[in-house]
Amino acid sequence: MSLPGLEALSLVSNRTFPRHAHDQFGIGLIVSGGHRSWSGLGTVDARAGNLITVNPGELHDGSPMNGVSRAWRMLYFDPALVACSLEGALDGEGSRTIEFARPAIDDPRCAALFQQLFTKATLTDSEPMAVEELLLRFLASAFRRHGAYQARCDDPLPRMARVRQWLDEAPEQAASLAELAAEVGVSRYQLLRGFVRETGMTPHAYRVQRRVRVARQLIIEGQTLSQAAAGAGFADQSHMTRAFTRQLGISPGRYRAALG
Repeated sequence: MSLPGLEALSLVSNRTFPRHAHDQFGIGLIVSGGHRSWSGLGTVDARAGNLITVNPGELHDGSPMNGVSRAWRMLYFDPALVACSLEGALDGEGSRTIEFARPAIDDPRCAALFQQLFTKATLTDSEPMAVEELLLRFLASAFRRHGAYQARCDDPLPRMARVRQWLDEAPEQAASLAELAAEVGVSRYQLLRGFVRETGMTPHAYRVQRRVRVARQLIIEGQTLSQAAAGAGFADQSHMTRAFTRQLGISPGRYRAALG
């Protein structure tokens, strides 16, 4: 990838992905078939030509419509890259936090800009400045047309948010439900019920998807697959491979090879 903080991925799959989240903004283009996903707005469908979006930390899943394989291209943007790219582009909104308002978008203009950026970003001989110019144009257009500002909230973190924060910060640690429940002063059942209600998944499932994200970052940093598995808290490399493939649709070995 010719621009730090930007990652491209192209997939063809009939795989159903469990609920998970990413550290980055994800924006994709459905090339063929249909993609159905759960989001905070409920179940949404995206068909060929539609864009799909996900905000950092936003839980979502994904499945093929009617069991038919779909093809899509994804670009993942580090939040810092998005913030830098949007500086001065959104009419004086300053430091307010922006996110995508909808997980599926029918917008041919933005889709065309996305395709231009994806093509340029995946060419090995592209100059970084050319990629950067297209990135600025695409992000400014996408967030102007489909962005929404988050409401400010100064309240202390509620209990389930504290559990989620702990799992985010230390996914490699093997804390039990009892230990997590004790940390926030609830029973194990209250923890399980509350966490599922707040996030859509169990604490264990959340920790596994967070471990996959850690393993992915360690692989990007050049660690071996066994090192990445150990560093992310997996029992062994095979456990990491199963979880990684289930969530991302590509094995850790293939992912590492694609990094070059």
